[in-house]
Amino acid sequence: QVQLVASGGGLVQPGGSLRLSCTASGSILDSYAIGWFRQAPGEAREAVSCIGSSTTNSWYGASVKGRFTVSRDNAKNTVFLQMNSLKPEDSADYYCAANEQGICSNYIMIVAEFNHWGQGTRVTVSS
Repeated sequence: QVQLVASGGGLVQPGGSLRLSCTASGSILDSYAIGWFRQAPGEAREAVSCIGSSTTNSWYGASVKGRFTVSRDNAKNTVFLQMNSLKPEDSADYYCAANEQGICSNYIMIVAEFNHWGQGTRVTVSS
């Protein structure tokens, strides 16, 4: 059973950067796709990014493309989300999730077809 722990959230000024981590225990992460989702208070959940078991397979939501970068370090059983040029509208609770299919796609991200979810880490972008 995969257990995921997201960390790295915090308070940052607009234009700043944060790096979120998603670390797995209970299973080796390298065969899973890992997705990032976020949800702001009163808002619907939004798909942010995903990295497949093959690092050439990645996906980004339109609102973060060009600013966020997803990567993985299988030796550390960890996936990272580097967030640059942060905006107040990026403020939300960020969640990571694991997909046993190992693939990221528009469909998988839109329907959030992920088997295992971690707890959220809060990102607040404010001056």
